[in-house]
Amino acid sequence: MKALLIRMTQSLIFILVSVWVLLSLLLYIFQPKFVYFPYSSLQATPGDAGLPYEDVYLTTSDNLKIHGWYVPHEKPRATLLFLHGNGGNISHRLEKLWIYNQLGLSVFIIDYRGYGLSESSPSEQGTYLDAETAWNYLTQEQQIRASDIIIYGESLGGAVAAWLATRVEAGALIIESVFTSIRDMGKHYYPYMPVTLIARIKYPVIEYIREVLCPVLIIHSPADDIVPFHMGKAVYEAANQPKDFLEITGDHNGGFMQSGDVYINGLNRFILTHMDRPFGQQADIE
Repeated sequence: MKALLIRMTQSLIFILVSVWVLLSLLLYIFQPKFVYFPYSSLQATPGDAGLPYEDVYLTTSDNLKIHGWYVPHEKPRATLLFLHGNGGNISHRLEKLWIYNQLGLSVFIIDYRGYGLSESSPSEQGTYLDAETAWNYLTQEQQIRASDIIIYGESLGGAVAAWLATRVEAGALIIESVFTSIRDMGKHYYPYMPVTLIARIKYPVIEYIREVLCPVLIIHSPADDIVPFHMGKAVYEAANQPKDFLEITGDHNGGFMQSGDVYINGLNRFILTHMDRPFGQQADIE
């Protein structure tokens, strides 16, 4: 009887270990499926929100076509380079485009490769190249001064924005609902898996933010249901001065709407402090 119990225990352990190894292998192989959730069809345009816009198609350094919208403001205080999160596409960000327009900002928002009308499929290095291509469009084709550009990223886009801000001299960086790294997110959601060993996609925001020298605004909600609030606070603590933290309310995707004036006034205060331009005051053009 004792020998039978030992064999049964050994068999159970073998099954559990086998399942654990199989799950680890699947997470390693299909990792992009757990990180990127692109949507190809555009549901609306800025025109539906009453905003003028231009369709922009760009070619990346690795020869892919990506798509975006340039939403100009008649008297821009600054230009916002908008890098969205891991789900949907640019057409799911119309509410934010409207808010930023009301704040007196011109906005350029892009879809990463694999999202919306952009070609191919997403990857970490690919999102970096896409952001760099968008930056080059603003500074070279639109001839906007780097100091007049705010890099903005939400969630995964915050990681891409932080990366870009380490490589260019932007006027400011705003990152909203961002994590410390994909590895840390993996440990949070899969504490029983060997995340450190199998994480191929990294987005190490906590490392990037230490290299950013422009003014930084971190936005996060304690009620964020996807990215833990403590990660946003950790990114803030790691950032260099000058920096600000805007605590909002509500969930991960809707907090900016649920926070109302707290969100809008916080953005305006940051822009006024660090870009030094009130509503309606246009940046000087050289």
